[in-house]
Amino acid sequence: MSVATLATNPLREGMRHARTVEPCVVVIFGATGDLTHRKLIPALYNLKLEQPLPSQFTVVGVARRPFTHEQFREQAKESINTFSRRRPVNPAVWESFSKGFFYHQVRFDQQEDYESLAELLRKLDEERGTNGNHIFYLATPPSFYGTIADNLSASGLAQRETGEQHQAWSRIIVEKPFGHDLPSALALNRELNKAFSESQIYRIDHYLGKETVQNIMVLRFGNGIFEPIWNRRYVDNVQITVAENIGLESRGDYYEEAGATRDMMQNHMMQLLTLVAMEPPVNFGADSVRDEKVKVLRAIPPLTDVDVANETIRGQYGSGMMGSEPVTGYLHEEGVSPNSRTETYVAAKLLIDSWRWAGVPFYLRTGKRLAKRITEISIQFKRPPYLLFRGTQADQMQPNVLSLRIQPNEGISLLFSAKVPGQEMVMRSVSMDFLYGSSFGVEPPEAYERLLLDGMLGDSTLFTRIDETEEAWKLVDSLEHGWAEQNLKSLPQYEPGTWGPKEADSLIERDGRTWRRL
Repeated sequence: MSVATLATNPLREGMRHARTVEPCVVVIFGATGDLTHRKLIPALYNLKLEQPLPSQFTVVGVARRPFTHEQFREQAKESINTFSRRRPVNPAVWESFSKGFFYHQVRFDQQEDYESLAELLRKLDEERGTNGNHIFYLATPPSFYGTIADNLSASGLAQRETGEQHQAWSRIIVEKPFGHDLPSALALNRELNKAFSESQIYRIDHYLGKETVQNIMVLRFGNGIFEPIWNRRYVDNVQITVAENIGLESRGDYYEEAGATRDMMQNHMMQLLTLVAMEPPVNFGADSVRDEKVKVLRAIPPLTDVDVANETIRGQYGSGMMGSEPVTGYLHEEGVSPNSRTETYVAAKLLIDSWRWAGVPFYLRTGKRLAKRITEISIQFKRPPYLLFRGTQADQMQPNVLSLRIQPNEGISLLFSAKVPGQEMVMRSVSMDFLYGSSFGVEPPEAYERLLLDGMLGDSTLFTRIDETEEAWKLVDSLEHGWAEQNLKSLPQYEPGTWGPKEADSLIERDGRTWRRL
């Protein structure tokens, strides 16, 4: 069954159409890096194709390599031809768009290089009419964030400038991770706040730009059939899965410091949890939405070391096969200590002490080298009494499940019971599915397109506020402390291409539940 009636958020879409992007310069630090190559440049090109960008829109690539303007433009063109969802490059569009691309070599720790960058931006503001509006996108390792912010401030680029008829603005966008624990996150924010106010700081989590994630609020608050049953009276449990089938991909050094918990749970999974569990905001303004998300995180009871031991499971993938390809076990990956206790898989049971969710378990799991790449939120409803269906094996039916697929194939499905045609009372679970591509006939924009556009519009709704980050780190720090107290010599191993260690099955099965089959 196909459903094509679910619409995108009319309020947010209305706000987006009502506002236009002001002429501005997007300055990308780390312009020769992988994030810029794979995501940022293709996203900006796709935005240009869909016409929300003004003709004066300008990009300045900043990195330590000695590139020319023309070399940067050629690299940008290659990025689009390789990674854009709309490729190859349209020659006519590129001809005009590329004229707004420039490059400036900057050593991140050298103040004089920022002075010359400021001079270039003043020149471009005058020549291209960008009015002093600047976005600084830090596509660099987090260790450079404080240094770059300090130097931007010292060169006058972080300050708001007020003209007679126009107030210029500057914003800074930073990628995760926002620290590696609560103290480092607080220290990082102090560094950023020396140069930029909180209203100027946009902490990007690309999961919040995905269509299904944004549609969680529309599904809940824009439909009269879901919100009345979105609570402990009707919901049995919620499962959030973020599964990857890839391994480290040459990131052993980084992953040894992060692990699955810091890499995925602290940011992506907490964002998904808060959107599912939050109360209705008073409006869709940035602070109203984020206020409710923070309340969810504060309602998660502090985890004691005993809680961590009983309600969490960690694991590492071992050697084996993924399809026909041999896979190296985590402990043998480059950059990984052979005695490492860093988790490549984590599962946890969390509770939310609120009137809406008291007693409803939220089961979270994420890992690498799992059976498939998939991110899904599953809301499993309580079973009805099957008194009317004695003798029909109805009690063996699957419960009703509302599933929100974040990736791949973004969409929503509802699993419910129906009678099989025939003379006998035979029941079967059937699925009603909504897919973005087939229902709307268009390919949904990629997450970075939506988030870059919102950054230019000054809409911080889909960006992470500092108190969200701090509350998420408090939870993760309690997990890390509990695991340190366990002092395990090794972690359970799981075979590549499976759904994780068998101990994770025990975590949920002892509650009389099972992980959803994906």
